[in-house]
This record gives sequence, C-alpha cells and structure tokens, in this order.
Amino acid sequence: MPTPDSTRRVLQVGPLKPSLAETLRNTYDALVLPDGSERAAFLAEHGARIHAAVTSGRTGVNAELMAALPNLGAVVNFGVGYDTTDVDAAAASGVMVSNTPDVLSDCVADTAVGLLIDVLRQFSAADRYLRAGRWPADGNYPLTHKVSGSRVGIIGLGRIGNAIATRLTAFGCSISYHNRNERTDSPYEYVASPVELARQVDVLVIAAAGGNATRNLVDRDVLDALGPNGYLVNIARGSVVDEDALVEALADGRLAGAGLDVFVDEPNVPEPLLTMDNVVLLPHVGSGTVETRAAMEALTLANLDKFLQSGELVTPVPMPAASRG
Repeated sequence: MPTPDSTRRVLQVGPLKPSLAETLRNTYDALVLPDGSERAAFLAEHGARIHAAVTSGRTGVNAELMAALPNLGAVVNFGVGYDTTDVDAAAASGVMVSNTPDVLSDCVADTAVGLLIDVLRQFSAADRYLRAGRWPADGNYPLTHKVSGSRVGIIGLGRIGNAIATRLTAFGCSISYHNRNERTDSPYEYVASPVELARQVDVLVIAAAGGNATRNLVDRDVLDALGPNGYLVNIARGSVVDEDALVEALADGRLAGAGLDVFVDEPNVPEPLLTMDNVVLLPHVGSGTVETRAAMEALTLANLDKFLQSGELVTPVPMPAASRG
C-alpha cells in the first residue's frame, strides 16, 4: 500500500461503501469532500493538493469540481457506470478515469433475468395477492405469461448484455440486439434501430451505458413499438429511458409491464409506479451482493494503487478521441 504524501492527496467524492471509505481514510489518509457551504472553503484550502478522486457512478466528478482540482490526475470510479463524471472535461484536462468492469457483470445480468421472470410471471404481485388474503377470498391468481421461448431484445450488447443473453439462451429465448455498431463476433441478430428492435420482441432489456449519447434512447416511439403486449426491463441507467413516457405508457395500458432497477432521479421513484401491479421496482441493487461489491472494492483500490505508484490505471475507460491532447 502507498504511504500518505502530504503534497499528493486522495479525495473521496460522495458516499462510498463503508469499508472502502474506511480504507481510504485509514490507509490513504483521504480527505472527504463536504457538501453545502463548507465546500468552497475546503476546495480553496485543499484543492491544489488533490491528485486522485475516488467516487461512484451515483456521484461522479463534474467539470466544475475538476476545475477546482488543478492537479487532479485520475478519477477512480467504484462501479461500471461513469456517466456522472464529465469525461470530456477530464480528457481536456488530461485526467484519466477508471471504472470496475467485468466483476459485476454476472450479478447485474442475474438481476435482469430475475426482473424479467418476475414481471412476466408477476411473482411479486402474486405474493402480495396471497399476503392480502385474496387467494381464499377471490380465488386463483390470474394467468400470466411464459418466460421460456420469449423473444428478447437487448439494447447494449456489451459485457453485461452478453451475460444476459447467455442466461436467456438457456431459457430457449431468441435473442436480438441493438448497438451503435454491429458486433461481428456475436451469434445474435443485429437490428439497426431501437424502434425496429422493440417492434420485433416480447421483452426489451436495457443494458446500454448511460450518458448524453444514450439519454432517452428508449423514447415514446420505442415504447409504442414494444406495444401493449410488450415488457421493458432496465438494469442500465434511468436516463436511457424517457421515464415520463414510460409511466404514461404503463398507465394507459400501452405497455404490458416493466421491471426497473434504475430511475432518472434516484432515490426518487415516480409516484404512479408504486401502485402498479404490473411493475417490479428495485432500489438499484443490480450489483448488490457481498461477493460482487467486495470485488468492485478490490478493483477500485487496485486502480488507485497503480495510479499513485505509476500514473497508470488497471481499468481505464475510453476517453473522447476529439478531446485528447
């Protein structure tokens, strides 16, 4: 482990896993960025000494904060998503960014499949039906829909998307996908647009990265193409889906159901969703297992260690080509 250097400090930005925050404090003598009125004075005193910032996909480091950290060299991100960090500003300033890919793919894919099964078979709603005493009073729960053999479209066939596809192939599902570019190494059918993909499938699974490039990629047109017999599953980022259009489609019966682990304004969830039995809601727990979070923490610290020792990262993210110096 590196020894603390009073001239090169580590900064924690936003809340982190408690054991990670403790390690940053005890091993790296990390400072914690305050909120509110204390932030400006803190940055005036410490900003020029910050060499690395450790954050998460829920907080990130924006351009304004980077400008207040003139000697920042790396943003080390706990999580695979890094859309809350301004990578354009980072590239322009020569700041590297890392994330924690691969180690969470299995658990997030498991979550996607769990949501898909739950929303089609309505297990959560059936559980509520039983607990409310409705089985003896109202009779058997209404019939639901079969998972095996479903036509599934995946938006974003990266590591997580591929892991989802592998699992659903075992269910006998037919898999098609949309990416910005076709994957020539993929055995699955490529579809050129989200609208056309939605039109061809029973379930649309969102596994695309967040950020401006994918904001509202799944819009009203895509939802209408999915139609009143279609289901949406999102384990990516809330921003990828037009949330207002999604709520309207569900409320109007223009969409059969949805399984959602992510939302636009977390931890706030649109109120109408809370009363819909055809919607399964999770509080962003896709990677939330003991094993995966430990692996994410280890990779976060490995990135931090390598940067402090050599100025490099274990898992750097691609930086915008046009902004490279």
